[in-house]
Amino acid sequence: MSVDTGVVAGVSVAHGHASVEAIETACTRGQRAAIESLLAHEGIDEAFVLTTCNRAEAYVVADDPERSRAVLRGFLEGVPAAAVRELDHEASLHHLLCVACGLESLVLGEDQILGQLRAAVADARGVGAVGPVLDEGLSKALHVGERARTETAIDEGVVSLGRAAVELAAAERELDDASALVVGAGEMGTVVARALAESVDTLTVANRTIPHADHIAEQVGDDAVETEAVGLDALPDAVADAGVVVSATGSREPVLDYRSLAEAGETFVVDIAQPRDCPPAAADLSNVTVRDLDALESVTEDTRERRRAAAERVEAMVDREFDRLMARYKRMRADEVIATMYESAEQVKHRELRTALSKLDTQGEFTDEQRATVEALADSLVGQLLAAPTKSLRDAAENDDWATITTALGLFDPEFGDGVAPADPAEPGPASIPEPMREALPAPVRDRLEE
Repeated sequence: MSVDTGVVAGVSVAHGHASVEAIETACTRGQRAAIESLLAHEGIDEAFVLTTCNRAEAYVVADDPERSRAVLRGFLEGVPAAAVRELDHEASLHHLLCVACGLESLVLGEDQILGQLRAAVADARGVGAVGPVLDEGLSKALHVGERARTETAIDEGVVSLGRAAVELAAAERELDDASALVVGAGEMGTVVARALAESVDTLTVANRTIPHADHIAEQVGDDAVETEAVGLDALPDAVADAGVVVSATGSREPVLDYRSLAEAGETFVVDIAQPRDCPPAAADLSNVTVRDLDALESVTEDTRERRRAAAERVEAMVDREFDRLMARYKRMRADEVIATMYESAEQVKHRELRTALSKLDTQGEFTDEQRATVEALADSLVGQLLAAPTKSLRDAAENDDWATITTALGLFDPEFGDGVAPADPAEPGPASIPEPMREALPAPVRDRLEE
């Protein structure tokens, strides 16, 4: 049996404290590849990465917090230090709960982040990067995120960046009878297409794979709006025909061409892709107006104000669930340490009993009753010696005393019993802790000893 001493460390590069350029720099790899790169580092036991259009976050679990920090700094090489929030164990877990609930989103309470988080968890599980520590935290985050949306009004109003992008376009351009182009047929592009279809006259969906674009076009098309699906190779013509362009691909390079934009008529572009789909130089074109994620703040502020009351309820919910999560972590740590103490002590006891009994019973005259008396003495000594640390660890768990449990993990070597010679197969092993002693242990500890 080994005790998991790992703790979580995290970094966040997100809107509010990081620019679009900083977030782009942090998103140089796909989510799954990023997770694998973190997990490949020596000393890193678990890893998780979440990348969206307005955030890039990474979390690792290791025994050595300094090792975690070094790996995470390397992961964000090139990102300005001012754009990075470093998170310790408790801050990482609390932050994940807030992210899942939409409290950290550009659009307060937005719905899409929960699906994005769920997909990121699937990516991490798919490469074997989620162990017992992250599993508890990520499962709790998904659970709280779902509760926030079913038990409060946190998601009323503008509920996604896609919808906010359309609101921004409507605020600056007349959408009625307009021709619009959506670039990207992912989740965000679908939201944008549905929102635009409520106002525009014609809607084109462009995507690398035309069947995906065609699927969205068919979904949103009706008698009021004419829809069309095209590939990215047809973008120059599509841009020329569109007065409003909303781009939301996952491309690593800009998909909107500077020359095509320069030759188009008056064009309003909302670029919500991460990295950006529109080349930076396009902002200097006289016929093109470009808005990116930073510009969405103005659109989302009204929604943010209306959701403040609901957000307070969600924040209270997060705090309660976070307290429960931390208490569970600490109880698990206490139970693991107690179980390992007893297991290792039993190994030592059986070894020393064999040695002592062989010396005392040189003539083979020891009776069963005498042997039982010596064994009972050994049991009593083990129980009394471990009673005090057992009580201290139980009390620490009940009082959510993380420092005491962490210190105990550092002081007690969970592998110290590994050097003990194994018990004779004919003798009772560590799992056969005397029943009175076993009954005195917490149920989770008894369960671990029986595994």
